[in-house]
Amino acid sequence: MFDCEGHRIRHELKYHLNFMQYRILRRKLQAVLKSDSHAGPDGRYHIRSLYFDDISNSAFFDKMAGVPTRKKYRMRIYNYSDDFIKFERKRKFNEYVCKDVAVISREEADRIIKGDVSSLANSDKQLLRCFYLECRRNLMRPVALVDYLREAYIHPIGNVRITFDIGLRTSLGAVHFFDKATSTVTAYEEPGVILEVKFDAVLPEVVRGLLTGVIRPRSALGKFAMCRGSKGVLGPCFC
Repeated sequence: MFDCEGHRIRHELKYHLNFMQYRILRRKLQAVLKSDSHAGPDGRYHIRSLYFDDISNSAFFDKMAGVPTRKKYRMRIYNYSDDFIKFERKRKFNEYVCKDVAVISREEADRIIKGDVSSLANSDKQLLRCFYLECRRNLMRPVALVDYLREAYIHPIGNVRITFDIGLRTSLGAVHFFDKATSTVTAYEEPGVILEVKFDAVLPEVVRGLLTGVIRPRSALGKFAMCRGSKGVLGPCFC
């Protein structure tokens, strides 16, 4: 399914589960779907994202207002490693999501975090050139560090990917993106699990059946909005 400047657009449904719902659904998925190949021995891997917003906090307020067409930028690493660093722009079109991704070096990442984006002006990656223009026009800067463990399951029909995100935490202070010991706090008062169901055109019936009777109504808030809105994280500029 393609309709986003040649990029794949996908459905992305989000739910908040309690731990009992998580355990029940997890058992069902394990019987039918394959575990993500990147998972460790415990079936999980760690994700750390650094989100960016402009001087007016447009990404946050557009999300909270339910603006149907919006975007946000983030940097992402896995298991605290700088071997593979992704820079992404995630765009929302009503019920559909589109991602633009560029793999960047540690040196590029450090510069972006510090606010030095001059080298991106002539990058051979269109996404980085777009981010450079955003920085010049709208004063983009890092605003929230988000940590969690992910457990993922996949199904080939519909390019289905179902993820459980566990232990959501966020930073309150200066950003030390690559430091495993960075101080973080829980992002919400009531512990739980964030379920995301991602697929292309159609969710296969076999997968839909696994979800019936387990999940709650869909959630309007994602991890970015939850972390920015929690415990005063919205205020500081972590430059």
